[in-house]
Amino acid sequence: MSWTSFSSLVILVQTHHLNLRTDVTRDGTVNIQDLIIVAQRMGESPDSTAAPIVVIDSRELTPTMVQAWIDKARAADDGSLAFQQGIENLERLLASLIPEKTALLANYPNPSNPETWIPYHLAKSAEVTLTIYAANGAVVRILKLGHQAAGIYQSRNRAVYWDGRNSMGESVASGIYFYSLSVGDFTATRKLLIRK
Repeated sequence: MSWTSFSSLVILVQTHHLNLRTDVTRDGTVNIQDLIIVAQRMGESPDSTAAPIVVIDSRELTPTMVQAWIDKARAADDGSLAFQQGIENLERLLASLIPEKTALLANYPNPSNPETWIPYHLAKSAEVTLTIYAANGAVVRILKLGHQAAGIYQSRNRAVYWDGRNSMGESVASGIYFYSLSVGDFTATRKLLIRK
C-alpha cells in the first residue's frame, strides 16, 4: 500500500467531543471502534461508498500517535476480521512514518530572513542536538531538542525552528552559516544563508 493511498483516510484524531464525521459507528462516542472501521478501509478509493471519508493532514501523523492507536486496537481486539484488517493497516501506516535512515535535510526558506526551519528524519529514537556555526567555525547557537521519537520531522510544526539569533538572543548578521545535526553516532552538516 503506497503512502498516497493513506491520504484519503480520515484518522480519528484524539478528540473527546462528538463529531458526526468521526463517529462513523453513529453510537454517540468517538472510540476505538470508529478507528478500526476507518483503518479497515485504508487504501480504498475515496469514491468507495463503504469507506468513511474523514481527512487528516498527513503531516500531523506521528509514529507515537499511530503506535498508541495500534496499542488501543490490540487491547480492544474482538478477533473480528475488521480488527485484523484495521490493525494490519495501522501497522503499515506506522512503517511508512519511520524512515529507513537518519538524515538532515535542506532548511527552508534558504536564504532566510532570518528565521528558518530545519527538517530531518530519525530512523531510531534518540537525543537530538542541532548546532549553528558561523562561517569561521564559531558556535553561534546550540539547540538541544532532547529525546525525539523515530519519525519524519519535515513540516513547520515538527522541524527545528531557528529564529536567526545567537545564544545571547542577538540577531545574527547576514551571511553564510552551517547547521549540524547530532544524533548518537550520526552527524551531518549543511549550509544556510541569511540575507536581511
